[in-house]
Amino acid sequence: MIPYIEIENVTKRWGEQILFENISFNIAKGQKVAIIAKNGAGKSTLLNAIARKTDLDDGVININKDVKVGYLSQVPELNENLTVIEQATASDNPIAALIRNYEMAISSNNTAEMEALMEEMNLKNAWDFELRFKQILSELKINNFNQKVSQLSGGQQKRVALAQILINEPDMLILDEPTNHLDLKMIEWLEIYLTKTNCTLLMVTHDRYFLDRVCNEIIEIEDNTTYRYKGNYSYYLQKRDERIAIKTAEIEKAKNLYKTELDWLRRMPKARGHKAKYRVDAAHELKKKATQTIKEDKLDLQFESSRLGNKIIEVSHLEKAFDDIIILKDFSYKFAKFEKIGIVGKNGTGKSTLLNMLTGQIPADSGEIEVGQTIKFGYYTQTGMNFKEEDRVIDIIKEIAEVIDLGNGRKWTASQFLTYFLFPPETQYTYVRKLSGGEKRRLYLCTVLMQNPNFLILDEPTNDLDIMTLNVLEQYLSEFQGCVIVVSHDRYFMDKIVDHLFVFEGEGQIKDFPGNYTHFRQWEKEQEKEKKAIEKKTIVKEEVPVEKPKKVKRSYHEQKEFDKLPKEIEKLEVEKKEIEEKLNDPSLSSDQMIELSQKHAEVTDTLDEKELRWLELSEKQ
Repeated sequence: MIPYIEIENVTKRWGEQILFENISFNIAKGQKVAIIAKNGAGKSTLLNAIARKTDLDDGVININKDVKVGYLSQVPELNENLTVIEQATASDNPIAALIRNYEMAISSNNTAEMEALMEEMNLKNAWDFELRFKQILSELKINNFNQKVSQLSGGQQKRVALAQILINEPDMLILDEPTNHLDLKMIEWLEIYLTKTNCTLLMVTHDRYFLDRVCNEIIEIEDNTTYRYKGNYSYYLQKRDERIAIKTAEIEKAKNLYKTELDWLRRMPKARGHKAKYRVDAAHELKKKATQTIKEDKLDLQFESSRLGNKIIEVSHLEKAFDDIIILKDFSYKFAKFEKIGIVGKNGTGKSTLLNMLTGQIPADSGEIEVGQTIKFGYYTQTGMNFKEEDRVIDIIKEIAEVIDLGNGRKWTASQFLTYFLFPPETQYTYVRKLSGGEKRRLYLCTVLMQNPNFLILDEPTNDLDIMTLNVLEQYLSEFQGCVIVVSHDRYFMDKIVDHLFVFEGEGQIKDFPGNYTHFRQWEKEQEKEKKAIEKKTIVKEEVPVEKPKKVKRSYHEQKEFDKLPKEIEKLEVEKKEIEEKLNDPSLSSDQMIELSQKHAEVTDTLDEKELRWLELSEKQ
């Protein structure tokens, strides 16, 4: 296999903290690799180092000079003075520059320049590139090409950066949390795109379905050791458990052997020969092995939530709009004890607005929200982290409470509580500015859960949390004795937690769907199939006149055409089915996929024309 990246004994420190030390691995052509590690282990820093965005303290990273690399960081560096179209096509690729100029000529309605550029595009065969370019922008909901980058939200900027990388088709993609700021349908599209592309991939993501379906290798970094698993996320989980079981057995065996050697060391005479010294040295090595510990950091979140009364929250005929945009229209719902609701819908349909209304942060235009007297909200928001960079971790917790009441007479100090949440004593006096994004999110989660709420509202809780923390949070929520509302683009998380969904359909409409996200998508796909089938069978008929005209006879040539049409239609239907089967092939390159999609559209159009012609001729005698 052709090596693309070779990483040899790399080390990086952040002040006194070691992020990673003597890490080595390599990536070869065609591999799709994900890095898994705890928050604070330096995953993003490592990707930045590979992309030459940060320096290392030690070690070497070699990148094949013939390999074109595309890098998506968590916070992309974009030129705020450019428009969306200029940024999305910014590259050394002359075809991208040609497309950019052509799109700008269209937007300015410059006919003369359009004609000149069209001729140049024909000469350089740039139309396939333009089609791919528009497909990517469309799937990522990037529509306003002339908008300045400076006017975009953080999520929109990341989508533009992702589009720019995909459009230029590098040999290797390095992606840091690519699913953040994408809605669920965008994530599904990107999943399919990356599965079918031949591009080599190295990424960090917390989206476990995405990992499972896109990556064929996992590199786990733990305690400055790398473990490589040649399989997807499900395979990794299985083999990791096996590795830990074997390691645990080895430690137990070493402990038993060490007991024997320790007894010998105590009994042997002071005068030791060569063999005795060899055995002493071996005993010391055995001691190191026997005293190893397997760090399985677990957040056993058995906190007692506040008591729930009979009345939870009752929403009656709620309405909300911002100018002409309708967010809620006549929405009513009575929340029940212990239910867990997921919220899905396109961005801008009002998901966060509903949560803010339930908690009293935004008033309704009309309708009522009655909150039970025993309800104690715990609200984790997308923008809730307002820590000061110079604050220490323990001071943030102490500001809320010096002592935390866990229920059943149990109490913890702020330090004990932090240790419980994977902030050991040596890190509790760390400044916030030194924490990773995921560690800050975990700290914020602590500040919400430590108040023992009985109605949890979690708005995108999975962003930036590592997979280990997500597994623990899922366990906690599954046993949580209260109500939960979750907004998340993490399909795996939603499937494990929620009982039913509020689907925001737009125009103020909310559908209550019984089931998790996977059930909903299966139902939605079935609905789409049925709709297409009905549309295909429906023939738009002209209004029948009062006096039905007599049938006109078919001419000789029309009769011959009419006789041939059934066979032609049958042939086209077979061809269409064959193309659809080919499109399901995961080994297709992006170029092959686009070519087949175009062919499918052409065959479908021809088939529709033939069927309409047959109907037209069948009206004649």
